[in-house]
Amino acid sequence: MIIIYHHKNKVVEVENDQGFISFQQKNTTEVLFEAAEKFENHFIIWCHIDLKDCLSSESLSDIFHHRKIMASYNIGEKFFLNNAIGYIEESVFLNVNKNVTYPTWMMSSWVGGLHASVLKALKNDFRKAKSFDYFLVSLGKLASVRGLLCYSEPQLLNNKRVSLIEYKDNFFVLFQFVKQHYKTRWSLVLFLNLILYERKIKLFPLLYGLFFKKREIRNDSLDTIEVNSSKKVIDTGTIDVIIPTIGRKQYLYDVLKDLTLQTHLPVNVIIIEQNPNPESVSELDYLVSESWPFIIKHTFTHQSGACNARNLALSQVESEWVFLNDDDNRFEANLLENALKNISLYGAECITTSYLQNNEVFKFKIIHQSGIFGSGNSFLKSKFLSSVKFNMALEFGYGEDADFGLQLRNGGNDIIYFPELKITHLKAPMGGFRTKFVFPWENEGEFPKPSPTIMYVKQKYFSLEQISGYRTLLFIKTLKGKSLFKWFNFYTESKQKWNLSIKWSKKLL
Repeated sequence: MIIIYHHKNKVVEVENDQGFISFQQKNTTEVLFEAAEKFENHFIIWCHIDLKDCLSSESLSDIFHHRKIMASYNIGEKFFLNNAIGYIEESVFLNVNKNVTYPTWMMSSWVGGLHASVLKALKNDFRKAKSFDYFLVSLGKLASVRGLLCYSEPQLLNNKRVSLIEYKDNFFVLFQFVKQHYKTRWSLVLFLNLILYERKIKLFPLLYGLFFKKREIRNDSLDTIEVNSSKKVIDTGTIDVIIPTIGRKQYLYDVLKDLTLQTHLPVNVIIIEQNPNPESVSELDYLVSESWPFIIKHTFTHQSGACNARNLALSQVESEWVFLNDDDNRFEANLLENALKNISLYGAECITTSYLQNNEVFKFKIIHQSGIFGSGNSFLKSKFLSSVKFNMALEFGYGEDADFGLQLRNGGNDIIYFPELKITHLKAPMGGFRTKFVFPWENEGEFPKPSPTIMYVKQKYFSLEQISGYRTLLFIKTLKGKSLFKWFNFYTESKQKWNLSIKWSKKLL
């Protein structure tokens, strides 16, 4: 490890395991790149000089367990980019839970690190950066979608109660960042939202930002960096598979046949069969009439609902890992084996796969931190099942997958997407005896918008700025096609529907 101590964007000390290293008096970003050239097989750590005694040196090897990890920790309440960035980004990576390891590109100069090979790969794109903080958030934002795994990591410090100067809101920097990392229209959306929700007219920062060119890095920038995690996440390697099903007898049979062909067989396949008809019985006769190379745990219930079914299945998991599957999936014989290989390679404890429908174009081809969670195509270490479950408040609505994924993230677990692990989602027609679930708000005169279940997830996990930005975009999208003379009435109607959604979402809590 090479540790660079800095103060006011200037390097104060540089040291490694043997002691202090001489360096030229340059800004922190320049010294970082020079250290990467000189110590190309090392992790480069940065730390504000006032935090030197708080740096948790003994935790560094655990935090940086492979070369494609970048981690930092923001000691204060405010981040370098102020909260207004939430007006234009809805992602799960902004509202950081600072108590756990949390995936985010919002890097901080207080303390952090990454491998020299990452800096060498990106030197031509970032070397001219003067502001160390701007360099870090820019690198995090661009490289995180190219395969760099970025985290807020509280374990970097032994003592996080240090009193330091907070970042100050700088709207010139914010508009510069938006112009360089988003499409130009988002600068205008940010400007509009600041007027609507904060009564701030940031005309000069808007104009200032428009002078900057968009910053990009190549898709393959980090492809040559080898990943081989030192973190041991697999012990027995046993896997249980859960499958909720309702009225898809043949589709489920095909899934089971795919599982019988696996080069790494599951131990248990846990099937929750639902049929709300009180007089119904199981139609899955082949579970008994045929022989299977794994144990089948079959539960038949008259209570329908995917959240309930998955929770029933998760409560029966016995193996080290669980594969959250669906009853209309198809996959190759090496899926489970390759999943474990990638899990071991990255030291990951929750992963998700490619999940395309037939004839859907394969676009996302880079391993990266996923902003979504798929309840039909994910692998999860079963030790986390004691602290997460599918939220029954969202049953028959929308957002249960997002809620489950955010429970994982707020528990300190990242979700890594592996494109070469492929599951085909057939999107089979709904089968079985089904009755339309009627939400209580459907009996109201006005129908809430957005759905209260969506609003529930937004209110629970996202920042006020993100919710407000979502509201603006929802209004603009639904405004399209409306007559100019009806805009005022439409605004009043939208406000009523939004408030109604908030009212019902609170009743779901």
